[in-house]
Amino acid sequence: MKQKYSERALAVAPSMTLEITARAAELKNSGADLISFGAGEPDFDTPAAIKQAAIGAVEGGFTKYTATAGIPALRQALADKLKRDNNLEYAANQIIVTNGGKQAIYNALQAILNPGEEVILFAPYWLSYPEMIKMAGGQPVVLPTCLEEKYLPDLDKLERLITPKTKAILFNSPCNPTGAVYPEEVLRGLAELAVRHDLWVLSDEIYEKLVYNGKKHISIASLGEDIFRRTIVLNGFSKAYAMTGWRFGYAAGEKEVIAIMTRLQSHQTSNVNSITQKAALAAFSSTEFPAMYEAFDKRRQFMVNYLRSIPQVRFAEPDGAFYVLLDVREFLAKRGITAAEMAKDLLEKQFVAVVPADDFGILGHIRLSYPIDTAKIEVGLSRLKKYLLTV
Repeated sequence: MKQKYSERALAVAPSMTLEITARAAELKNSGADLISFGAGEPDFDTPAAIKQAAIGAVEGGFTKYTATAGIPALRQALADKLKRDNNLEYAANQIIVTNGGKQAIYNALQAILNPGEEVILFAPYWLSYPEMIKMAGGQPVVLPTCLEEKYLPDLDKLERLITPKTKAILFNSPCNPTGAVYPEEVLRGLAELAVRHDLWVLSDEIYEKLVYNGKKHISIASLGEDIFRRTIVLNGFSKAYAMTGWRFGYAAGEKEVIAIMTRLQSHQTSNVNSITQKAALAAFSSTEFPAMYEAFDKRRQFMVNYLRSIPQVRFAEPDGAFYVLLDVREFLAKRGITAAEMAKDLLEKQFVAVVPADDFGILGHIRLSYPIDTAKIEVGLSRLKKYLLTV
């Protein structure tokens, strides 16, 4: 028999977190007192105004196909948002609404990559980036970053990675899993390199509203006309509006690339479901975010302060998103295990779910997510501390 499955599909790596996620669900369903630091989603309910808009769409019969790129009112509202919040001037026809932020990234990569072309990532990166690059026929090229530099890229090292095959730079600020927020000087350096080497920039800004410690989110596309033209801004409402299950994302860029992404989407999924689009439109009038933000920041501070009480735990205080990346190499060395094995051990012995960071492009680390109740954070961290200090 000929090879049964495509080489392209077989090249996509499975996530080692799936086994842990499935086991955590089993333990929880069996009645275990599980504390999960795994989920990358808010624990808050979707704001009432958004839910009511969805109900209104259903009851009003707004249940048919829409334009592939989204309803005009929503695309215009997104253009207004980008101008107001990010100092970016896009027309409505320069925006596409997608089935979650993942599809925005996937469509962008499919639109720009030819077979064998390279996309530079900064490790630690979001785990789906390299797999989506491979699915688009490209090759991920990884620039490691380090805790000592707060996981910001070294621009000299970055330039040395650029080859004639390099097509794009893809990054996430604020960053999952590190919580790093790229300052203006780093973004300007990235922009200068991209313009000089004629590269696309894919800027994943899904956590833009979750920035702390007086830091400021800056969209790289706002730093000049040259970088504006070669940037595709990627975003969504999952994190800021507690809409992870609604699957709402969007991308903004030059009219031609958005038209290509729209054509691709028309043959994949067509439009985002009509009800979610009406719900997303209502998000702009939602008033719940400030309270959610305050809770996230308090939880962040609590987790950071608690972790500082654990000897030999190393991490960079996160300035954005809702994650802390822990360097646990010293503890792993004492036990002779990997981060994935530690995650399984924590789950079985302490009923604490964490994410090993191997899939994020860094070994010897685990990721903790803090969008859960502070009392649960305290219980979970006390179990983690007990585990780490018991050799």
